[in-house]
Amino acid sequence: MTSKEEEYDFLFKVVLIGDSGVGKSNLLSRFTRNEFNLESKSTIGVEFATRSIKVDGKVVKAQIWDTAGQERYRAITSAYYRGAVGALVVYDIAKHMTYENVERWLKELKDHADTNIVIMLAGNKCDLRHLRAVSTEEAKKFAEQHSLSFIETSALDSTNVEAAFQNILTEIYNIVIQKAPADGGQGGGGSVSETKVIKIDDQKDEKSGSKMKCCQKGN
Repeated sequence: MTSKEEEYDFLFKVVLIGDSGVGKSNLLSRFTRNEFNLESKSTIGVEFATRSIKVDGKVVKAQIWDTAGQERYRAITSAYYRGAVGALVVYDIAKHMTYENVERWLKELKDHADTNIVIMLAGNKCDLRHLRAVSTEEAKKFAEQHSLSFIETSALDSTNVEAAFQNILTEIYNIVIQKAPADGGQGGGGSVSETKVIKIDDQKDEKSGSKMKCCQKGN
């Protein structure tokens, strides 16, 4: 029997990607625990945290994976794109190179993630206005050209962190609902270990080898 805190209607896996040092870990900790650590070290490998939000009266549990940005860990992290239905591609507005590398991260998503993954471009550290190296207009134009949603955030002062995750989770939810059968694809709650991450397309259940329909949960 699951506790009330663990009950949810949908479980979405979202990955945070981008160069090392752009603030992915602090975006994760700010959204899931409302914490910020100035002394945070670079992520080694992959970490994840969860948080549930309400969308359209339903409980959506986000399982957010923080992938290391260092080149030497990319072989490890590529496997973690599997099952992700959303991705935040993060750059540092004060470091133009991290913005230039967004194209490489988009290619990595194309190579490893589901073709229907929902992608948001996030310019982090917007509190560093005096050091800005990437204009909002430039990034917004890039996002439009690549059909990405776009937002600027600051994990330090919480600017738009809530909005970024709310927006991408709501967008995923809306896609899932549109593709769901007449019953709405609703399933019972469960813990992360008991429940399959919801996919936008039909995916194979690795344990049983059977197909799982959109929005259907494993047992």
